[in-house]
Amino acid sequence: MGFKFKGFGGGGSFAHGVHPPERKNFSGDAAIEVVPPPGKVMLPLLQNVGAPSVEAVKPKTVVAVGEMVAKGSAFVSAPIHTPIAGKVMKTGMTTLANGRHVKAMPIKADGEQLTGQALWNDVFGGEWPRDDLDQYDGKQIVDAIQGAGIVGLGGAAFPTHVKYVPNDEKPIDTVLINGCECEPYLTADYRVMLEAPDPVITGTLLLGKVTGAREMIIGIEDNKPEAIEVLTRAAAGTGIRIAVLKTKYPQGSEKQLIVAATGREVPLGGLPLDVGVAVSNVGTVAAVARAVLRGKPLTHRVITVTGAGIRNPKNLLAPIGITMGELIDYCGGLTPDAARMVAGGPMMGFAFSDMNAPVTKGTSGITILTHDDLKREEETNCVRCGRCVDVCPMNLVPTKIALASRYKDAELAQQYNIMACFECGSCAYICPANLPLVQLIRTGKAVVIAAGKK
Repeated sequence: MGFKFKGFGGGGSFAHGVHPPERKNFSGDAAIEVVPPPGKVMLPLLQNVGAPSVEAVKPKTVVAVGEMVAKGSAFVSAPIHTPIAGKVMKTGMTTLANGRHVKAMPIKADGEQLTGQALWNDVFGGEWPRDDLDQYDGKQIVDAIQGAGIVGLGGAAFPTHVKYVPNDEKPIDTVLINGCECEPYLTADYRVMLEAPDPVITGTLLLGKVTGAREMIIGIEDNKPEAIEVLTRAAAGTGIRIAVLKTKYPQGSEKQLIVAATGREVPLGGLPLDVGVAVSNVGTVAAVARAVLRGKPLTHRVITVTGAGIRNPKNLLAPIGITMGELIDYCGGLTPDAARMVAGGPMMGFAFSDMNAPVTKGTSGITILTHDDLKREEETNCVRCGRCVDVCPMNLVPTKIALASRYKDAELAQQYNIMACFECGSCAYICPANLPLVQLIRTGKAVVIAAGKK
């Protein structure tokens, strides 16, 4: 598809960035499969940016599918609902794929469970009427989003209701839906756009209604022509416009997406709200439609299991709280040359080794890399080529931040705006010296936070 971008405020792309191999061929054509309900789920009480949730039920309580088992403990927090019917067990600890140790509530399956086509119909199937959305006012919609425990499903896991609470000082004039999925390998959002376009459109209209936005835009990269065609057809007559963007990483980052689609630049340290924009992922808006129209909470999500290290790459509709290992087993297990398991994609994901790590609301995929994928030359000294600066979408100086981090110099790292880095990995991808820039910056952020608490 030749690149065209007309009728929008932006230029269809953003400054800097990289073009890593897409490798979406592993799972791009794999229709979403419904994972059978597991015998137990482990629900971490911290699955979102902000405060953790707190138990709302006691051990031995019998709970039904969709029942709230933990409630949000602050405005920036979200409740958690069980994806299976069963009995609540004593709260313990679990280790997330990112290495954090958090409290978690086990629920042992018991009783009748939703499976197969019935579960698909409950989440994505059936009718998603748009003609009578006026029956919902803004407060009803925001309350439904908050009550359903919806967070950003693109991976950020920011509680969605926070973005859409009316703010007279900073009104939103544009709702921008992220269908870019620029991370290599991952295809979960792509399949949602292909197989469940109607809830995506209905959810977008609901968010447009909440905000009173004059613009509703769905941004999709031009490497997904089928998704563009399907959503363009589904959006006909709704006022929603499809922005076909030039494929480049990290286009899916909300600040880069805003520039590409609208031409507005979010200031350093600012939020999309500062330029009148609210951004949500396509999977998130489908969950919004389900919460408002059907009164159903977020209990399942679509996850890509992919890479050369998995026998049968798939896109799965899976219950939150199932283990990573169970999803890997469902896909036929690891190949003999599997070398690294990554929660998410290879650019922004976290390597993990514990198969018992639970899926959370923010788990967009599992990528299994092989020894061939990981071949890299030995780390050398920085050659001061400046390529990391050339590709950084935030206009930072990654090597200086990374070196300040390596020497645990929190003050210097802050001077270089370490907290503005969103760890897209473009710098590490392009670095000819093979410096582990992102890992160093992540460590540096922890040092800065620790220094601030002293």
